[in-house]
Amino acid sequence: MKLYTKTGDQGQTSLVGGRVDKNHVRVEAYGTIDEANSVIGWAMTLLQDEKFRDIYQELQRIQHELFDCGGDLAIVSEKMPYKVKEDMVTFLEERIDAYIQQAPPLERFILPGGSPQAAALHMARTVTRRAERCVVALMKQEQMNKVVLQYINRLSDYLFAVARVVNARLQVKDVEYERSAIVFRDKEEKKGE
Repeated sequence: MKLYTKTGDQGQTSLVGGRVDKNHVRVEAYGTIDEANSVIGWAMTLLQDEKFRDIYQELQRIQHELFDCGGDLAIVSEKMPYKVKEDMVTFLEERIDAYIQQAPPLERFILPGGSPQAAALHMARTVTRRAERCVVALMKQEQMNKVVLQYINRLSDYLFAVARVVNARLQVKDVEYERSAIVFRDKEEKKGE
């Protein structure tokens, strides 16, 4: 098998059921998801300590699911079934809820960083947010699996929660944005206002 095919030399690429220009919104969306996947892979190289085993294993699962997201976005044929399902979104929500309990309470915005491991996860989060914007642009123009958007949205929240937990496990304090108002409050607290 050759790594290069020369089929893209005219600026187009193949999808499942068609061909488009390489700068097409669909290609931009799944390409940015691939970028997020790569940054997650880099973050994983920093999370090989036993204290992060659970996070490492989840990130590896997420890498496979991001390939599913990209694959679903590459489908323009109505005959192909989608791989990204709502249970994948539910898994991320469950993990976010669990990780929120493992980090110190949050009231204000925090600066991305702390430990190198958390900084890498914040980088993955910001690339994931960019991927989300690309998926929204695609959704406004073409048919696609809308669960991919839900998944990418939850993934950025998951990466935020995990970055905070990594700092907590390393006993590195998150740095609050110094001009931030209190923006995160308990739901019960908000009801009392």
